[in-house]
Amino acid sequence: MEEVKKESANLIAKKAVVQEIIEKIKSSKSVVLVEYDKLTVAEVSELRNKCKQAGCEYKVYKNTLVRRAFNELGFKDFDNDLQKPMAFAFGADETSAAKLMSEASKTYDGKITVKSAFVDNAYCDKASAKALADMPSREELVAKMLGSMQAPVANFAGVLSNLLSGIVRVLNGIAQKQ
Repeated sequence: MEEVKKESANLIAKKAVVQEIIEKIKSSKSVVLVEYDKLTVAEVSELRNKCKQAGCEYKVYKNTLVRRAFNELGFKDFDNDLQKPMAFAFGADETSAAKLMSEASKTYDGKITVKSAFVDNAYCDKASAKALADMPSREELVAKMLGSMQAPVANFAGVLSNLLSGIVRVLNGIAQKQ
């Protein structure tokens, strides 16, 4: 008689969570890994609300499940970061989650530490994640670029306006002499 192996309900649930994590990683522009220690329920709720307002999601998963998800995606760099209690901020853009978690590490007085990040299908160590937090957002960069492009056009319009008003003054002076 053949023995049929059945997967336990627990194993099936874990596989479902790993697939959920994989989908969140794939659909996010960035994932920031933070180590947390002694956060109160109120602080976690406040942090989740801040993340939601910024278009991010703050989640806590078992490290083994996150490690398995990253490994299935072909990334083993996170294995060393997933040692202590961790939370994960999934960002809709490249910088917002890093900015939020960096700010939270200051606000919550060392209860949160940014460990690493995952951006553009690449591992970012702690220093790179901090640099990411300090980087202007895409919207800020576009606004700066448009402002710098607009300045020469505005200056050119001013020069033309001055040139035209100068011509009008000269013509007005000639007309008054005659």
